[in-house]
Amino acid sequence: MTHPWLRSLYPVLLLTGLVAHSANANQQSVSELTRQVESLTRQLEEANTQLAAAKAMEDAANSEQAQATITEKGIHLGPVTIGGAMRVNYIYGDYNKTGDEPQRGGNGGNVELDTFRINAALDYQQFIGRLEYRWYDGYNFLHTGWLGYAFEDGAQLEVGVTRVPFGPGAYGISQSWFYGQHYYVGLADDMDLGVKYLTETGPWELAFAYFYSSEGNWNGGSEDSARYSYDAVKWRSGIEKDGEIVDTAVNGYEESNQFNFRAIYKIGSGANTTDIGASFEWGELDGKRVDDGDHWAVSGHMINKMDNLTIASQLTRYEMSIDNGALAVDNLIPLGAYDFAWPTATEAWIPAISLSYQYDTPQLSWLDFVKPYIEYSNILKDDNAQNDSALVVLGAAWASGGWYTYSDLAYSNGNLFVGDEGDNYSNIYDGVGDFGANGNDSWNYRFNINFGYYY
Repeated sequence: MTHPWLRSLYPVLLLTGLVAHSANANQQSVSELTRQVESLTRQLEEANTQLAAAKAMEDAANSEQAQATITEKGIHLGPVTIGGAMRVNYIYGDYNKTGDEPQRGGNGGNVELDTFRINAALDYQQFIGRLEYRWYDGYNFLHTGWLGYAFEDGAQLEVGVTRVPFGPGAYGISQSWFYGQHYYVGLADDMDLGVKYLTETGPWELAFAYFYSSEGNWNGGSEDSARYSYDAVKWRSGIEKDGEIVDTAVNGYEESNQFNFRAIYKIGSGANTTDIGASFEWGELDGKRVDDGDHWAVSGHMINKMDNLTIASQLTRYEMSIDNGALAVDNLIPLGAYDFAWPTATEAWIPAISLSYQYDTPQLSWLDFVKPYIEYSNILKDDNAQNDSALVVLGAAWASGGWYTYSDLAYSNGNLFVGDEGDNYSNIYDGVGDFGANGNDSWNYRFNINFGYYY
């Protein structure tokens, strides 16, 4: 029999037991949590150690990449990157240089300095700029020189000597060293002095530009042709008195007040894309001792990319309205570049197409990629007295680090840089020139290798 006062202690003992059990359970829970925290702390310390090691390796890799960038892509001086290039040319053809025209080979081929150039690029916050100056054998000129602003929406404004937005890309449809016939009539890779605005809206890429003048004449032996891109230029002619040349005077044209608009519609994404576009150009031609004129051009173009395969096509119509008495032969106008001017047809169609394939070579340590290509372009002239001027190029471009090499076999019946043996190059007025009357209309070839190192 239990004592009454002992029975009164049952609830207290029960409660004490429950509290003791709960305390013991809590003590076990805290100990377990403590052990888990200690384990996680050790894991975190190990992870931090591994992260520090990985970051050190990444910093070392970035340092090596930065050094490679300095070596291959120029020297960085704050927001300015300075670089350049040197190119050497090997030429072989079935004809000889006969006068002041550009070198075209012969005599078993020859090697000559193509160009030496200095580049500078400014990238400071949203301010941008580009500068390029080139030296050739006997002449030199400014290629590019502009300052600009990159807007937050991706649009870009450029002011200075900049590329005219005409055609499907910077070099038209071409991948080769010869570019294509659009270049030689001033409708591809043309540099002029003005202002250009580039923007994108949805699938559209738009370009608007106004050019006050061409890039101008720089340092050379010609009257007005020491420049990179082909423009209408002035030339010096004789003044006769009593049947004798008593003085000389400057004739010709200067480009001014040119307007450009280009629209490109982009279809697809990734490795399979199509860019369909149209380009428009109109400008004035200020005459020197001849009547003023004007010029215009319109072009439809397309670039199709399927993985590494590219097909580029373009069809252009251009006209230059000038005083037909400016030259001894009608429907010709002197265009000049590379310190040399030659008469060119004032009205023509230009069809052009190219096929190229970039083959990457990660298995070769000495080669990044090779890009074989075949290109065709032709100046189809309105004047029946002028022969058309076609150019076909079969070649490949080879890239390795800072090296970029062109190997081209060009066939042409009307390109000054491929040439026609026996042409009379002594007088700009004779109208024989390849881009103009093309009097001989004979096919010749030129094998060309251009070795370039870009730094």
